[in-house]
Amino acid sequence: MTPLVLALIDDYEVVVEGLASMMRSYQDRIRIVELDANATVATPVDIALYDSFANPQGDSPQVRELAANPNVAKTVVYTWKFDQRSITRALANGADGYVAKSLAAAELVTALESIHRGEQRVHPTGRASRKVVAGDWPGREEGLTHREAEMLALITQGLSNEMIAERTALSINSVKTHIRSCYRRIGVTTRTQAVLWGVDHGFLPDRSRRSGDDV
Repeated sequence: MTPLVLALIDDYEVVVEGLASMMRSYQDRIRIVELDANATVATPVDIALYDSFANPQGDSPQVRELAANPNVAKTVVYTWKFDQRSITRALANGADGYVAKSLAAAELVTALESIHRGEQRVHPTGRASRKVVAGDWPGREEGLTHREAEMLALITQGLSNEMIAERTALSINSVKTHIRSCYRRIGVTTRTQAVLWGVDHGFLPDRSRRSGDDV
């Protein structure tokens, strides 16, 4: 079987590198040719996997642009946000698939193959609804959860709580809860301190394109 050709899309290199590392054991089924941080896909690929970490959701212009890119055969949204409204809006926006971040690596690869064949488009939580911690994100080594890191990334970019809620499709109360937890974990008490911590610890978006062979 010919491996699927993938581009991994996120504004943070550590995220796409972590995702590439997660799938490294499946090189007979997946070939990653680009890891794009804030860059346009430049190589023909079977699937562009759009990671929603610190990015707009599946109904965003970014996903629509990926779907319209002639180098991209299919666009797949990779996200923790798995309600029916978000799924419907992403698919209506041009996404060809919608995949849960709770899938284990083998399940993720199988899901991408299914989407590529034009079969099942939506792939929710894996077996027994277990929570799988996969990939990577800024601040993981400092103990930040995926959600806490995402809040800090968006704060570092200058977004307000209301803008973060809109970007992540979370309630404003959930955003505030994650932010408070993040502050406690990194030992800060103000937004200014959080921004400075974020800048010092790699929470500003990257801009690069790398080949899969670089990871």
